[in-house]
Amino acid sequence: MKTATTIVTVVAALALAGAAAIAVQNHGAGNIQLDGGKKGAVGFPHHLHQDTISDCNACHAVFSMEHGVIKKLKEQKKLEPKQVMNNTCLKCHRAGKNAGGKTGPIRCSRCHAG
Repeated sequence: MKTATTIVTVVAALALAGAAAIAVQNHGAGNIQLDGGKKGAVGFPHHLHQDTISDCNACHAVFSMEHGVIKKLKEQKKLEPKQVMNNTCLKCHRAGKNAGGKTGPIRCSRCHAG
């Protein structure tokens, strides 16, 4: 009886650990192509940002976790052109640079494909 209880406990623990690992791995695509307006698409290393920032709301407070949402919000006039870049991307990248830390690019041509 004690062995059966131990086995059930171990199996349940492994199932929970497996579910937690899947949840951590399943936070969106590793790399995403964002609408970059007239300057061309922006390749966005999503998992790198998740690992660095550790706060999904840093970006997703502005826009939902939905493919193509930035372009959609711009078309609906709910986001101004360059709003995400200026108020989210560059703000964070410049703060990192000013703090003397490792940061992302702050020049347009470093992100935009166009």
